[in-house]
Amino acid sequence: MNVFRLAGDMTHLLSIIVLLLKIRTMKSCAGISLKTQELYVIVFVARYLDLFTRYISFYNTAMKLVFLGTSIGIVWYMRYHKVVKQTYNKDEDTFRHYFLLLPCFVLALLVHPAFSVMEVLWTFSLYLEAVAILPQLVLLQRSNNIDNLAGNYVFLLGAYRALYLINWMYRFFIDNLQVRWIPWTSGLIQTALYADFFYYYIKSWKNNEQFKLPD
Repeated sequence: MNVFRLAGDMTHLLSIIVLLLKIRTMKSCAGISLKTQELYVIVFVARYLDLFTRYISFYNTAMKLVFLGTSIGIVWYMRYHKVVKQTYNKDEDTFRHYFLLLPCFVLALLVHPAFSVMEVLWTFSLYLEAVAILPQLVLLQRSNNIDNLAGNYVFLLGAYRALYLINWMYRFFIDNLQVRWIPWTSGLIQTALYADFFYYYIKSWKNNEQFKLPD
């Protein structure tokens, strides 16, 4: 654990709090991609199966349970809550997210740290998380009106991944961590996908304009 890892975890947690605040208080999921949220459920389930076989620390276990529980809860709200589900932008959330699953799983079978069920699923979760934001970015690009909470949620998600990259670099130089190409490459790809979003988000904030991604 170091300050960059902690900052990344707290930023990730804050992104979820922002999203839940939008859903719970505004009874709205407008601007949020259900397909991205479903992919995150798959990511966390695949990654955190070791909850039943490997104990690291109370903090580690608690964060895993929080991410699992909140991701499932968000999908439930968007699919089944009688008020929230009516605000879902189904016509704009058109990215075929299921096309991401098979390539990520096949890649995990081919490129992994060790050929075991847990390691393949862990690797699959990294590959899938790297591209899980794509449906959300496509939805934002097609939305004419993006509220602040939706924009802030995506910005915090991108910031969390950027902080994790800094954490890995810090550990490599300070803690003599071995090169870990799979999480590093996945993290770089994931962060790169946010680059365009970051540019227009910061530009709109700086100019005090309504945030909008170009078509």
